Amino acid sequence: MRKITSKELRKEWIEFYEKRGHVDVGAVSLVSDGSTGAMFNVAGMQPIMPYLLGKKHPKGTRLCNVQGCVRTNDIDGVGDKSHLTFFEMMGSWSLGDYFKEDRCKWSFELLTDVFEFDRDHLAATVFEGDENAPRDEEGAKYRIASGFKPENVFFLPKEDNWWGLEYGPCGPDSEMFYVSDQEPCGPNCRPGCHCGKYTEIGNDVFMQYDKQKDGSLKPLSQKNVDTGWGLERNLMFLNGIDDVYQTDLFTGVIANIEKASGAKYGADEKLTRSMRIVADHLRTSVMLIGDEAKLLPANGGPGYVLRRLIRRAIRHARVLGMKVEDILSSAAIYIDDVFADSYPLLTQNREFILKELKKEIERFESTLENGMKEFKKILSEQKASGKIDGKSAFYLYDTFGFPYELTVEMAEEEGLSVDKEGFDAAMEAQKKLARENANFSQKSAETSVFDSLGDDQTSQFTGYDSLTGEGTIIALAGGEGLADVLSEGTEGTIVTDVTPFYATMGGQKGDVGLIKTAEGEFEVTDTVKLPKGRIGHVGKVTKGSIKMADKAQLSVCKATREATCMNHSATHLLQAALQQVLGSDVHQQGSYQDPDRTRFDFSYGEAVKSEDLAKIEAIVNEKIAEDLTVETKVMSIEEAKSTGAMALFGEKYGDSVRVVSMGDFSKELCGGTHVENTGKIRSFKILSESGVAAGVRRIEAVTGSNVTTYYAKMEEELAKACALLKTSPDQLAGRIESLQQQVKSLTGENESLKSAAAKEALGDVSQQVKEVSGVKLLATAVKGVDGNGLRDLGDQLKEKIGSGVIVLAGENDGKVSLMVMATDDVVAKGAHAGNLIKAIAPKVGGGGGGRPNMAQAGGKNPAGIPDCLKEAENVLASLIGA
Repeated sequence: MRKITSKELRKEWIEFYEKRGHVDVGAVSLVSDGSTGAMFNVAGMQPIMPYLLGKKHPKGTRLCNVQGCVRTNDIDGVGDKSHLTFFEMMGSWSLGDYFKEDRCKWSFELLTDVFEFDRDHLAATVFEGDENAPRDEEGAKYRIASGFKPENVFFLPKEDNWWGLEYGPCGPDSEMFYVSDQEPCGPNCRPGCHCGKYTEIGNDVFMQYDKQKDGSLKPLSQKNVDTGWGLERNLMFLNGIDDVYQTDLFTGVIANIEKASGAKYGADEKLTRSMRIVADHLRTSVMLIGDEAKLLPANGGPGYVLRRLIRRAIRHARVLGMKVEDILSSAAIYIDDVFADSYPLLTQNREFILKELKKEIERFESTLENGMKEFKKILSEQKASGKIDGKSAFYLYDTFGFPYELTVEMAEEEGLSVDKEGFDAAMEAQKKLARENANFSQKSAETSVFDSLGDDQTSQFTGYDSLTGEGTIIALAGGEGLADVLSEGTEGTIVTDVTPFYATMGGQKGDVGLIKTAEGEFEVTDTVKLPKGRIGHVGKVTKGSIKMADKAQLSVCKATREATCMNHSATHLLQAALQQVLGSDVHQQGSYQDPDRTRFDFSYGEAVKSEDLAKIEAIVNEKIAEDLTVETKVMSIEEAKSTGAMALFGEKYGDSVRVVSMGDFSKELCGGTHVENTGKIRSFKILSESGVAAGVRRIEAVTGSNVTTYYAKMEEELAKACALLKTSPDQLAGRIESLQQQVKSLTGENESLKSAAAKEALGDVSQQVKEVSGVKLLATAVKGVDGNGLRDLGDQLKEKIGSGVIVLAGENDGKVSLMVMATDDVVAKGAHAGNLIKAIAPKVGGGGGGRPNMAQAGGKNPAGIPDCLKEAENVLASLIGA
């Protein structure tokens, strides 16, 4: 066998197939487009699936690539020698081109000529046949003809050598193995045995059948071949290594972790496991953040998986004693060295990756210490039961950002399980209010009330070109389900075969308007997208009655549609302006447009500066003034992407898409409705910019007449402010500044007076100082002093006694403020302000905590102050004596 590096292995794979007429199609995003139901691309063939199912690939019938994949279903297995969450699949495909003969020949050539395997140490498996499909004699024949020894070709059953989905293309596969020199484990030792005699190298899938829904097989008109070899597995194997973390994909990072932690890889089983977890999870995190999709940590979807990986890596980095800079320097090795040539997008996004990684690390670090303390407390309280209850697990998730799986992992290390049902119930309870507030139109879109309709009963949308139309009513639904008639005053949903009403989707709010029949009128207050290609008009019968099969005249409210179009088109201009000002890293994360406003969520790691917001707003208004033509073209998804049109990641697109262009400034895939030219938007005003999630910002804005309304309201508020301050608009800022200075001065005077009064109320404190276990304690009460006053007073008293613990209880307007301070020397003896205040606060009906040298708490029972101060003595004695 030939020793080889990871870079050489990728290069050799591609060059081998390019010499045989294949086109390198490159890797696609790690984040799935949603077409397969998976969050990530989990197999090399996944992006090629539409073409294996018969769709024509624009680059031909012979393809190859090296595709990154992410699988996290067995994340808990990471930490051993082989499990990974990110891996690379080397693939090649024939789409109705060559079949078994060429495939078998080239696989053997690759094994022997390129990777220098000895023929005597190679084996292959083929399908042995069953009641539905014959034995793959052809596959065996070509394996032997290509060079495999006949005695090393094995027939195995369907569970080992068959590929297929529930129905559709399927067929036998043939796996290749390396045969070691060790003795067989027994008479039945063969490929697939786990004794170590046989090691899988790669797999060829021959798709030659079409599985029908009744389970029968028919010959496939387009016979395909899918070949897949795992890069990491083969790299490890070719170099004679049994630990993937000792390949050149990881050795640089492992060395960096060793340097930062002082631990030696392989010397300690627990620390080595943590090293592997940090190395793997960091690698996957770097690939996901630096991916085409620029995934960011979140509390749901793929972003949650990323957050879970990063936070699990942080926990194990802490076990190793690594600091934030150590974690980031390890991540940088993947960008600058390991993947620099293979994934240039990582180098391009280097600063973005490290910045977002650092933010998530610091975000979790800020709560991790307190969270770990809380976990230990929960652990001690619930250890006897053998299980952490779901409510506590959710508390760790909701308050300290501990992913459920992290709590499970830590609990298992202590021999406990976690109540998953209880956790899910707590999560569901948090979401319940939002669901309960769902309006009628949302509920109608989610129910199965229309499922009994035939598949041919669908709605044709004509609203791109007209706001009116004629259709036939094909379904009616009221409060009790499907109906034949809706009478006056009844709320319900109407489905017609043709409609100009746009249904809520893609962020654009559905149309409102009127449906008229010969016998009634129906006011449409919302339009919703229903399953199976139907459009539901939600509203109320305002006159007469509406019956099934009635002919209907449908009219969309022109003013509402036009206002919504203005906001939607302005959103396209806004996204292009954001990328122009803030950079190409900005991507849409969500949007919403109705007649009143537009809301746009986008990926950006910090608050947008006011000067940048001004630039963005000016650019949008400039493009509105240019009166750019808004043009829509329908084309294939591949053609659309080749034009540079922006698409929303995670969105599932059909074969044909609508591409909306606004001059040369903006081009996006969009199924919504728009103005004819940007001049019709008239004006654009940003109302606010805020954060809605980690790494996600939100801009809200208005257009057209809503801008005029906004400025009129601002003028009204300005006039009110000027009247109250008895000044004019041009003098308003100066007047406010003057008042602020006066407030600041008076506040300072007030605080000084309060501090003097508090000191006077205390009198001579020297007589109140006690000695507890060799530590000075001053515990006293003062009236009319709030929390801020107590802090100032505490600083003064601490300076006066020099060394010791200060406990102050302030009563103010029937409420209690507690403050504890401890000097550094007594903290070293065991005193802890946070623990002390936590113990005494219940005496005044409150709670609190804090640092070892300073802590605060509040309460609502002033009568308990004497007991509280007395208890401070006992608690301090226990802390010093502990």
